[in-house]
Amino acid sequence: MLLLRDVAKSDLAGLKRLAAVLNSVNLPNNEKVLASLIDKSVKSFSGKVEEAFEREYLFVLEDLRNERLIGTSMIIAQHGTREAPHIYFQVTEAEHYSATLDKHFRHKVLSIGYNYDGPTEVGGLVVDPPYRSGPDKPGKQLSYVRFLFMAMHRPAFRDRVLAELLPPLLKDGRSLLWEACGRKFTGLTYWEADKISRRNKEFIKELFPASDIYSTLFPQRAQKAIGEVGPNTRGVQRMLERIGFRYSSHIDPFDGGPHYEADTADISLIRHFRTATVAKAPLELEAEDFIVGVGRATGANRFRAVRTPVRFDDQQALLPRAAREQLKVKPGDRIALVPFE
Repeated sequence: MLLLRDVAKSDLAGLKRLAAVLNSVNLPNNEKVLASLIDKSVKSFSGKVEEAFEREYLFVLEDLRNERLIGTSMIIAQHGTREAPHIYFQVTEAEHYSATLDKHFRHKVLSIGYNYDGPTEVGGLVVDPPYRSGPDKPGKQLSYVRFLFMAMHRPAFRDRVLAELLPPLLKDGRSLLWEACGRKFTGLTYWEADKISRRNKEFIKELFPASDIYSTLFPQRAQKAIGEVGPNTRGVQRMLERIGFRYSSHIDPFDGGPHYEADTADISLIRHFRTATVAKAPLELEAEDFIVGVGRATGANRFRAVRTPVRFDDQQALLPRAAREQLKVKPGDRIALVPFE
């Protein structure tokens, strides 16, 4: 069985190995930054970060057979504050027509935008390549567990949820949009800008033009990449659309990846969230799968969850013995569930 849980400080080595799979803004391949992310997450789960919207939660998926971390995902309670606004390009269309020439053009236009009271963000989803295919569906588990946790602690999250998806990138990992636009306004490589933006995004506000940018001026490949989902992210896109997310016509100003958003209350997993108590009898028949989680005020892990079949008998839930063991629950304990649809 695979175990979903909150990250621990002892997970640094395993997390660094995962970060090397996808060196992203949310999960960079940098030991110092990773240690800081773990520390922030541990304090967030324990409530030591007092302001709820300043918390960042890092989840890991562990293969219990060999005690190996095989994936990670995260929640940023609020992405976009007065100190560090959420920055995006709004994508619109401008039409121009000349009667003299009888020529009509539609241009894709990018306008810089800032959100100082931003949404909750789900991101940082990484799965070890050897585990990506197969019946366990680790990526789906890591994605769904975030919505289970949000439903369990609804007041600690915003009324809007954001997911930033990766676009097609060049073979060396560079962004087509950054090469066509951002680099010309900042003089920075994609990697330099990415590294600086983790600490401070002031340079974007000061150096990017406040006026509209016509993407018609970009190379054709860069124009095509705007708002497109990369080949390795299409499964995530389909999953998000299935539970209620839609493309918001906003893109990342660095790589051009699309932003998908949903009202928190409209996300199907959160609408179908429920709680129950553990039944005395274990489950011994086939049943539908759920992500089942429990939270604790003390202990090595403040949160544990598993994907498991569940059958309901009124307000009680019958779980297999293995699931009860991994969740460390006994009959009468309260659990939280979302369907693994």
